[in-house]
Amino acid sequence: MKIGVFGGSFDPVHTGHAMVASYALQFCGLDEVWLMVSRRNPLKTDATAASDQDRLAMARIVADSVTGLRVSDLEMQLPEPSFTYRTLCELRRLHPHNQFKLIIGADNWNDFLRWRDPEKIIREFGLLVFPRPGYNLNDNLPDGVEIASGSPQAFISSTFIRGALREGKNLNFFLPSGVMEYIERRRLYGIGNDAEAASRNNFFKDESGRKSQKTD
Repeated sequence: MKIGVFGGSFDPVHTGHAMVASYALQFCGLDEVWLMVSRRNPLKTDATAASDQDRLAMARIVADSVTGLRVSDLEMQLPEPSFTYRTLCELRRLHPHNQFKLIIGADNWNDFLRWRDPEKIIREFGLLVFPRPGYNLNDNLPDGVEIASGSPQAFISSTFIRGALREGKNLNFFLPSGVMEYIERRRLYGIGNDAEAASRNNFFKDESGRKSQKTD
């Protein structure tokens, strides 16, 4: 099988991640996409960042709703420090009959040559690069690097999601189904009491009710 490896902290996994995974599955000739959830960065200063287990659980909520999408915690099991090339080599060792390709965004491509063993990643596995708003991709790319040029672009970041949640914003359209419920249940990212969560959930119901009254 041809498998795309889409790595990240997924803190939390959001609609932008889901769009990339879905597009890669349906339009890029892949049989499966694996969400490779990375370890929590020990240098991260955000006190509201979710635990490894919570991030894995949220990724699995998304994967369970899409055929061909899986979650892997392999990188969390490997010795530190984590390097993408090492993770890909371990995947190849464990699954010798599969072909793995790394999926990254254009923001990561701009810094890709600073990664550990970037030439080996391209030569041995290949890259599928997704455009992102504000990041240019030139046409002079090495063999083994493919651009998902027709993919829709959405500039959504986990940093934005965490900040908006702390402010009590309604993010029903920014998070895949089930993820918001998990965040509220676990009170992640600084979410407060149940009344605040209920207020977020009822926002669109209230708006819908007001619109219905106006049209009667």
